[in-house]
Amino acid sequence: MSIRIFPDEDQPSAAIEIPLEKPLPDYDLEEVEKPTPRDVDGILVSQGFRDLVDDARGVLVDILAHPPAPHASKKITDLNIAPTFNPPLEIAQLTGAICPGHGEVYRPGLWIVLRDPAAPPKNPPPPTALDRINAAAKELVKRLQLE
Repeated sequence: MSIRIFPDEDQPSAAIEIPLEKPLPDYDLEEVEKPTPRDVDGILVSQGFRDLVDDARGVLVDILAHPPAPHASKKITDLNIAPTFNPPLEIAQLTGAICPGHGEVYRPGLWIVLRDPAAPPKNPPPPTALDRINAAAKELVKRLQLE
């Protein structure tokens, strides 16, 4: 799965692009490779794709409310005893996207923008927020079985 994350340079947010790389029969999305962007438009307006976007929103809200646990470090000096509180990320946008594939192939995908409300405005997202955004994107792909 090729999740791409694009941090904003002047806002504490980042965009996530998740192209669909396999058919999703549960959403009636059988063909996910198209020769032109215009051909992908028909998929983005289908009921199956709209259902996928709705499910993605619900799952993402749950992930942001209950973030995945950080991976345990194997370093003996990285004790990380004190719990840290990070305010939840906010969904600024969640929609369909036309994602370029390899060569002359285009795919439908999800376009998500997450924002860190605690970060200073007019600055890029801090590294900790980017780590949380990356973890949320991976968890979303896992839960929706997009990989």
